[in-house]
Amino acid sequence: MPLALYMLGLAVFAQGTSEFMLSGLVPDIAPDLHVSIPAAGSLTSAFAVGMIVGAPLMAVLSRRWSQRRSLLVFLVVFLLVHVLGAVTTSYEVLLATRVVAALANAGFLAVALVTATGMVAPNAKGRATSVLLAGTTLACVVGVPAGALLGQLWGWRSAFWAVALVSAPAVVAIVRSVPAAPAGAPGPAAGTDKGVRGELRALREPRLAVTLLLGALVNGATFCTFTYLAPLVTTVSGIGAAWVPAVLALFGLGAFAGITVGGRMADTRPVPLLVTGGTALLTGWAVFAVTAGSPVAAMVLVPVQGALSFAVGSTLIARALYAATGAPTLGGAFATAALNVGAAAGPWIGGAAIGAGLGYRSPLWVSALLVALAFATAGATAGAARRAARRQVSPCP
Repeated sequence: MPLALYMLGLAVFAQGTSEFMLSGLVPDIAPDLHVSIPAAGSLTSAFAVGMIVGAPLMAVLSRRWSQRRSLLVFLVVFLLVHVLGAVTTSYEVLLATRVVAALANAGFLAVALVTATGMVAPNAKGRATSVLLAGTTLACVVGVPAGALLGQLWGWRSAFWAVALVSAPAVVAIVRSVPAAPAGAPGPAAGTDKGVRGELRALREPRLAVTLLLGALVNGATFCTFTYLAPLVTTVSGIGAAWVPAVLALFGLGAFAGITVGGRMADTRPVPLLVTGGTALLTGWAVFAVTAGSPVAAMVLVPVQGALSFAVGSTLIARALYAATGAPTLGGAFATAALNVGAAAGPWIGGAAIGAGLGYRSPLWVSALLVALAFATAGATAGAARRAARRQVSPCP
């Protein structure tokens, strides 16, 4: 894999840390900016919404730029708004920086997915995608706990400074390592309205739409449980609060292992991975829900489910990029948006289940239900495709 690809992964690591780190900083941000805990929590929601809206919007706006220029603009904006967030004393300004950071993050990831797959052989898109998205899993393992530790030691602003600092080497690396116009990159003519409409037409291809939907469902299941993992293991499993960082790290380590293995198999054996891994994922969520009261079972299943979730999820995204050959720019954008639709919807559904009085075990059942829905969708789609094929080959009466 090219060195530039790992540098893109470093930037994704910084961005993933920024997206998730507020879960440990909200209690400090609220009193410092004189707002309520729910208001401080809305900073996370603002980021998620910005990611969903920003992925296709930023990809369209950057179509006239080279991939290197797009990556640099998005990453520099991301870095600068974190500096602003670190020094502001206004909640409104901080909220605005979160939205802008999400837009820049979404644009960067959308272009980076296309750039990464363009750096490797046509049959290695899965591995390239796994290297890039590994930055997100490492953010869960290292970045988020480190951000929480910095917040405890030097205040929540230090975590924002750290994200900006980690982003800086990636800026230099992109300038030095990413070609101005990688092979296969769309030229200036692709920035015309006709080019945009052509890509949007390509994105309506049924196989691609179904793959993106499956990715959103699996990612929704993942973040439904991950968001409430801390109260789940402390109140249901009986694991002490001091062990929560270790539990989160176990999930992240499993996710890193899963995305690494999934990246290698996504190019060569995607269907067996999706069928076998998806079945194991569904079974694992159900078993976790039943055995959540056991700390031993929880400590075993947390990394296992992290590995299965990211192996299946990253493979679906890789398959979406394979299917989006007619949309070289917007394919990555819609894959990014699908991931974040799941990341936003899953925790919301899980929170609604908890709010309905079903307890902290309920997100596990919601995760199982979302994966089951993904299976049902895939099965229905495959059945419809087989019936359509039979109608085409059957002789006329």
